[in-house]
Amino acid sequence: MSSLSLLLWIVGGILLQLAIYLGYGFWRHWLDYLALRRSATEQSIPVQALQPGDELQATSPAWQGLRSFQVVRKQMEDAGQSICSFFLVPQDGQPLVPFQGGQFLTFQLELPVAGGASAPLIRCYSLSDAPDQNHYRISVKRALAPVGSQSVPGRSSNFFHDHIEVGSVLQVRAPSGHFHVDSGDAPVVLIGGGIGITPVLGMLNACLRERPEREVWLFYGVRNSSEVAWKSHLETLSARHPNFHLQLCWSDPLPADVPGRDFHQRGRIDLELLRRQLPLKPYHFYICGPTSMLQILVPALEGWGVPDQRIHFEAFGPASIQRKSEATRPAGVQVEAADLVVTFSRSGKKLQWQSAAGTLLEFAESQSIAVDSGCRAGGCGTCQTTILAGEVTYRQTPDFDPEPGTCLLCVCTPKTSVSLEL
Repeated sequence: MSSLSLLLWIVGGILLQLAIYLGYGFWRHWLDYLALRRSATEQSIPVQALQPGDELQATSPAWQGLRSFQVVRKQMEDAGQSICSFFLVPQDGQPLVPFQGGQFLTFQLELPVAGGASAPLIRCYSLSDAPDQNHYRISVKRALAPVGSQSVPGRSSNFFHDHIEVGSVLQVRAPSGHFHVDSGDAPVVLIGGGIGITPVLGMLNACLRERPEREVWLFYGVRNSSEVAWKSHLETLSARHPNFHLQLCWSDPLPADVPGRDFHQRGRIDLELLRRQLPLKPYHFYICGPTSMLQILVPALEGWGVPDQRIHFEAFGPASIQRKSEATRPAGVQVEAADLVVTFSRSGKKLQWQSAAGTLLEFAESQSIAVDSGCRAGGCGTCQTTILAGEVTYRQTPDFDPEPGTCLLCVCTPKTSVSLEL
C-alpha cells in the first residue's frame, strides 16, 4: 500500500468518526426536542415556530430600579384561604425578563397609615411558577399574629390580601436570587415546608417543562389538608410524569385525612424519611422552609454524606445554619469577637461586637438603633449602610449588589473593627 493510499484511509476513518459523532449529537437533540414538544402538548402549551425577534425576547435584560406591574388575576390556592396568588403583567407592554425557577421579585409597597398618608415597605416574594412569557406569579400567605400575642400581624402579606385587587399597580424590581434550580439533568430532591412550597413549586414546574425526562422528588410538609396548596396540580403532574415522585407529608392530620388518599407520609420531613424513600443517587437537594426545619435537615444531609455543593436552601427571612465546612474550618482564620469593635457613628455608640447577636442588623437593633430593613436576607437593599472604616464579611452572597463603600447589614458581620454611618 502506497503512502498516499494509507493517508486516504486515515483521512476517511477520521471523517467517518466525525460523521458518526455529529449524527449521534443530532439524534440526541432531536429526542430532547420531541420530549419537550410532547410535554408542551400534554400541558396545553402552544408550540409556535420561532419568529424574528423571539431570540431577543428570550434574553431580555433585567430592568434597573422599579417597574410598574398590574395585577390581572387574584386566586386563592388552599382550603384555608390563607395563600393567595397574584398574576402580574408589565404596564409598559414590554417583554418579561426570564428567570430561573426558585427566584423572587422585590416589591416597594405603599402601606396606608393614619391621616391618609402612606409609608414605603420593601418585601420579597418568590415566583411560584415556571417562567411564562405572559405574566409573573407570586403567592402570598397571610401572616397572622400568634394567638394571645399583641404583635402586629404581617404587614405586607395582609396588605396584599386585603388591599391588592385586580387592576392594582405595584412597583417591582427584576427577578433575582441565588436559590434556584439548575438546568442540568442530575436528579433533584425538592423539599418545601409550609409556604416554602412557593419557590419549590417554581422549581418543579420549570424542571418538568424544560426537562420532562429528569428525575424529580418533591417532599411537601404541612400540618394537614387545611394547609396544603396546589394539591390537585401536584397530583396531576405526578400522574403525568412517571419520573416525578410526590410525597405529601402531614405532621398533624385531621380526623378526616386518610393516609394514601390525602397524604403519603405521617410526620415531619426528616433524614429517616429521605433515606427510606430515596434510591442511592447523586441528588441535588433544594430546601425551603422555616429555620427550625433547615437547622435539622441541612446538618443531617451533610452527616449522611451529601456533598456541600449539592445542598441548596433558603429560609423564611433570616436564618443561621451552621455548615459542616464552616464547623471544620481551621482555628485562627477568624478574628476573635472580643477583639472587634463596632462604632455606630451617628448614634455615638462604640460597642464590643457580640457574635451571638447574629448579623450587624440584629446587633444594631439589640442596641436600640433603628435601621430600615425589608427582606432581611440580602435581597432588597433596604438596609444598605455606608462603611466609614473597617471591613465586613458576608455570611451568604447577597442577591442585591451593594454600592462600593457600603454593606448590607442583614447578611454581614464585622471582619475587622468597623465604623458604620448609623
